[in-house]
Amino acid sequence: MNAAAKDVRVLVADDNPLVRDLMAHGLGPLCEVIIATDGADALLKAVDELPDLIITDFKMPGLDGRQLYEKLRAREATRKIPFIFVASRGDIEEKLRPLVSAEDFLPKPFFVADLVRSAKRVMDRLHLEKLQQRAVRPGVIQGRIEEMGVAELMQSLEMGQKSCRLALRRGEASGELYFSAGQCKDARLGELEGDSAVYQVVQWNEGEFEIDFGSSSERTTTTRSTTGLLMEAMRLLDEANIDRVEQR
Repeated sequence: MNAAAKDVRVLVADDNPLVRDLMAHGLGPLCEVIIATDGADALLKAVDELPDLIITDFKMPGLDGRQLYEKLRAREATRKIPFIFVASRGDIEEKLRPLVSAEDFLPKPFFVADLVRSAKRVMDRLHLEKLQQRAVRPGVIQGRIEEMGVAELMQSLEMGQKSCRLALRRGEASGELYFSAGQCKDARLGELEGDSAVYQVVQWNEGEFEIDFGSSSERTTTTRSTTGLLMEAMRLLDEANIDRVEQR
């Protein structure tokens, strides 16, 4: 379990023991998992243990997922807990999406990898928020890239529509990425600027980061959205890995 995982507690509610165990197994390396066997059990555990995120099946005997959501939204202490719902496509469009505010809706049948990917985006944002609460200086978050990677940081800033400077340092190398409403508008790494600078720092797997919500840049040097930059960075990395394999 990495350092970030210890910060986030996820409640998984599903009355199917096989599905419940698969979800818990997939999420286990990323967070502390709390298991609930049905909606009523989830309600009690949510009130008692106050999870950071709830992943719940919609159709459960007794208290269903939407009723669980409504009861927790009615309580001051639990009203802001984010939800991810698992349900049929019909239930998502007719009974959930119009009535609840959730981080994501996962249609059945689903791959555990898709659930983990969706949950990780939320967990990264939650971890960033916890770092902000512990900040030594107001408006400034510091941490290590080993704890939260550059791609995860960028995704979290995009999801939160944050405006800030993300400063990165690895040994003697340092770079700066400036965000406006979640979009990376300006990037610098030594003599590199714009997209090329982003593609380089996304590959860093160690070092330090600092997020300053009081800093901004008037320049625009990037040509893609934050998601577009990350997708292209991953594509270039895949190409480089293929080339290395072929050269062996």
